[in-house]
Amino acid sequence: MIYRISCAGVTFALLASVSPCQQTSSGDPTQPDVAQRSQNNNPPPESKRILGIIPNYRTSPSLQNYKPLTTRQKFKIASQDSFDRGTVALAALFGGEGQLTNANRSFGQGGAGFGRYFGAAYGDFVIGDYMTEAVFPTLLHQDPRYFRRGTGSGWSRLGYAMGQIFWTHRDSGGTQFNYAEVIGNSTAVAISNAYYVDNRTAGDAGSKLGIQLGVDMASNILKEFWPDLERKLRRKHTRDATANKPN
Repeated sequence: MIYRISCAGVTFALLASVSPCQQTSSGDPTQPDVAQRSQNNNPPPESKRILGIIPNYRTSPSLQNYKPLTTRQKFKIASQDSFDRGTVALAALFGGEGQLTNANRSFGQGGAGFGRYFGAAYGDFVIGDYMTEAVFPTLLHQDPRYFRRGTGSGWSRLGYAMGQIFWTHRDSGGTQFNYAEVIGNSTAVAISNAYYVDNRTAGDAGSKLGIQLGVDMASNILKEFWPDLERKLRRKHTRDATANKPN
């Protein structure tokens, strides 16, 4: 719940900071046309964490010079997301929230109970990452990356980010329904029934799947708009530092 609330909160903050009707500046270094004019003809790399905690390894600045990922690369992205310190921190937050609300009574309380909550939450992240970023993208020949649009109005970019949950790129080119996202998360939910003994009904499974798809959608929105807010924060920091600099 904490992570879901934080994702929603940061998402609304981003949308408030970047006007939905705002057009992206032509001088934006993350844009495909500007990046294409860079010295190495490649877009600059994305920051690997949003807000310094949320892993951002599978985001690509654009579709310029698209190259499909190999199986090894897909598993590398899943491993980076799974074993990042931010993922561990988020699992600790999830575990603490679960223990606080006594979400799974069989886990118990105290230090041992928190260990079970933390282990289950971390297992959710790891299994979900590997299912949606490595295993099913490899089997179905789909690309697990999120390709930032970065241009157009805020509303068009918002719709694009949300749509990427259900529509993705194939390794061979073109797009199709995002089977890897939906089937991968469904598989992760099914596996989690092995350790969530208090929540094994079909209704629980459907709720978990809907929540996970919603979290992934919020994550896409963060990935789309985070560079815009990051630049604004950097400019503000520079202005403040200049204003406070002694004469």
